[in-house]
Amino acid sequence: MIGISPRQLEVFVAVAALGSVRAAAEQLHLTQPAASMALAGMERRIGVALFDRARQRLHLNARGRALLPQAREVLARLQALERSASAGPDELLGELRIGASNTVGSYRVGELLGGFVTRHPRAAVQLLVDNTRTVLEHVLDYALDLGCIEGPAAHSALQVLPWREDELCVCARPGHPLAARRRLRPGDFAGARWILREQGSATRALVERELARLPPGVTVLELGHSEAIKQAVLAGLGIACLPRVAVRAELAAGELRILPTPFLDLKRQLSLVLARDRYRGVLLQALLDTALAAPPHRAADGAARAARRSRRGRR
Repeated sequence: MIGISPRQLEVFVAVAALGSVRAAAEQLHLTQPAASMALAGMERRIGVALFDRARQRLHLNARGRALLPQAREVLARLQALERSASAGPDELLGELRIGASNTVGSYRVGELLGGFVTRHPRAAVQLLVDNTRTVLEHVLDYALDLGCIEGPAAHSALQVLPWREDELCVCARPGHPLAARRRLRPGDFAGARWILREQGSATRALVERELARLPPGVTVLELGHSEAIKQAVLAGLGIACLPRVAVRAELAAGELRILPTPFLDLKRQLSLVLARDRYRGVLLQALLDTALAAPPHRAADGAARAARRSRRGRR
C-alpha cells in the first residue's frame, strides 16, 4: 500500500459512495480526468481493479469492498492529524459520524450526545437514525465512527459497550377491551391486533420472540418508527410494544394505558458499538468517555417508575 496518496484514497472512497468518477470529481472539486487518473493510479499500484463497470456505473468488487474500510480509516486519521495541528491546546475540532437506532435517536439523543456537545462546542456531529441492522452495517464498513443500538450485536469485528437499560411496554388506548381488565393472562391476547416495527429492527426481533409466548394474533401494520406506531395505537388501530420513554407524555395524559404483562420479558440493553480495529482519536474517545459517564435521563427513569407504580395499583 506504500505509495498510495491521500488524493487517490479520497477519490476511491468518493467513487465507492457515489458510483461514478464524474460525481466523485464534482464532490472533490477535481476535473474528471484528474479523478480518473487518481483512481487508475491506485488500481495500478495495487495491481487489481477495485470496481466492476456496468451500465455507466462503478460497483465495488470483492477487493474494493475489503479495502474500503481501511481507506476510510486512513483518511480519518489524516484528518484528525490536521485538526490536532490547528486546534488550541484545550479544544477539540473535527467531525464524528454517529448512528443511532430509532429509540435512541428519537428519545435519548440528549443522553448520548448532550454532554459531549456542551463540552466541545467546536466539534461537529452527524447523526444517522435508522434501524439496528443498518447502523451495524455502517459501523462495520467504517461509514460511521460509532453506533448506539437497542439489540444484540454478535460480530467478532465489533466492540460492544453496554450503555443503558431500556424496556418496552404493551400499550393500548384506554377504551381497548384489554385496558379494562385488572389482570391479564396470556390467553387474553388471542386474536389481538398488533402493530409491529419493520423487519431488521432490533425491537421487532425482541417483540416477535416474546409474542411467541402468546396465542396467535394478527399483524395489522408494520411501521418503521416508534412515533408512527404510537400514533396508530392512539388512533385505535391495535396494540403495540413501545419503549416506555416514548410514551411517558401519553401515559401522564391518560391517552394510553400500559397492559400488565408480567409473563413477557421486554427488557433490553442499549449499547455503544464500534469497529474493534477502529482508531480511537481524541474526539471519538471524548465522546465515549462522556456518554459512558453520563447518568440516565431522569425524566425517562421517572416515567418508568411511574408506570411501575400504576401497574402495582391496578393489581
